[in-house]
Amino acid sequence: MHPKYLSIQDFTYHLPDNRIAQHPLADRDASKLLVYKDGNIAEDIYRNIAAHIPAGSLLVFNNTKVVEARLKFKKPSGGSIEIFCLSPHSQYHDVTAAMLQKEKVWWNCLIGGASKWKPGMQLEKIISAPAGDIVLKAAIVERNPENFVVELSWQPGDLSFAEILHYTGEIPLPPYMKRGVEKEDEERYQTIYAEHHGSVAAPTAGLHFTDEIFASFTERNINTGFVTLHVGAGTFKPVKAAHMHEHAMHAEFIEVAAATIEQLSEYADNIICVGTTSLRTIESLYWAGVKIIQQPGITEDDIGINQWEVYDALNAMHIPVKDALNALLKWLRQNNLQKLVTQTQILIAPGYDFRMIKGLITNFHQPQSTLLLLVAAIIGDDWRGVYEYALENNFRFLSYGDGCLLFI
Repeated sequence: MHPKYLSIQDFTYHLPDNRIAQHPLADRDASKLLVYKDGNIAEDIYRNIAAHIPAGSLLVFNNTKVVEARLKFKKPSGGSIEIFCLSPHSQYHDVTAAMLQKEKVWWNCLIGGASKWKPGMQLEKIISAPAGDIVLKAAIVERNPENFVVELSWQPGDLSFAEILHYTGEIPLPPYMKRGVEKEDEERYQTIYAEHHGSVAAPTAGLHFTDEIFASFTERNINTGFVTLHVGAGTFKPVKAAHMHEHAMHAEFIEVAAATIEQLSEYADNIICVGTTSLRTIESLYWAGVKIIQQPGITEDDIGINQWEVYDALNAMHIPVKDALNALLKWLRQNNLQKLVTQTQILIAPGYDFRMIKGLITNFHQPQSTLLLLVAAIIGDDWRGVYEYALENNFRFLSYGDGCLLFI
């Protein structure tokens, strides 16, 4: 069956509220780890994860950094307005470029209390920064069906937008964490290797990893690589359509260095992804290479991956992994690019034929979500047994919860 015709009702289970982790454990690597391989389930903790990964493997991590994307303003009359910065406006080539803007920036936002924000009204607040106070202003530029375009401007204008967010914003915890942001979240809702600002949600599979775990990888000849996918709020978007062809998958920015693509080509038969975002990124790299082979003159504007094309026109070509990645590397050289920067809308669901990976490390996901579809694409109907085991054996679910290592 084409994934377009999957019914989301077939990918549900009962998740009690008390199984959703509201806080992280005291130690990152103390979280429970479920290991699924060849239909069998074993249990351990993340501290020992290296023992379950074959020597010579390449683990791929997403090094995006969560930004303090919630901005709170007061109207002159005293009412509150909250701006949730979702993604940069299309005028910017990538997230990094938008984050480095000074003086002003346009951003796609959700607005809490939007009905109170009258046309033409400009909001203003004072930010305390190390170099002195900054005046931050906000004005609505466009009102769209699903979001708003907001111009944020600040004076003095010598700080970047990333710095402005850091000094005045709040980390956007997922909606199922029914509490306010606390001090521990500043550190714990961030991986230890987070580097590139741009996500509004953490790549949560990576939250369990510590320096000690990375040291154990070195001891066991397990290699590591890093890609960047800036996680958007769409990762929490529920599938409301009865069938998947009616669901619009969210698009997210990816950035991957040419050197990393070379590394992926070298380990093409032995890759395990840490997180669904890393997986979606490297599978998208394969399809970008296929697109180049199919359309040798393709431009940067057209190399992004759409929701369904990996099941249709691109899927018919049957290109080996190394050929696809080599085509991508050649295209980067021809265009004098050191890295690929594009967007992916890829939806991985049962029926998908994985090209790049042998396994996935991930947390436990919400019922009727695209992330659960991805898990089912890896281990088939056994996802039910895995989730039943986790529920019956006191595993903690979602962002601050426990996780699993799944082998195809």
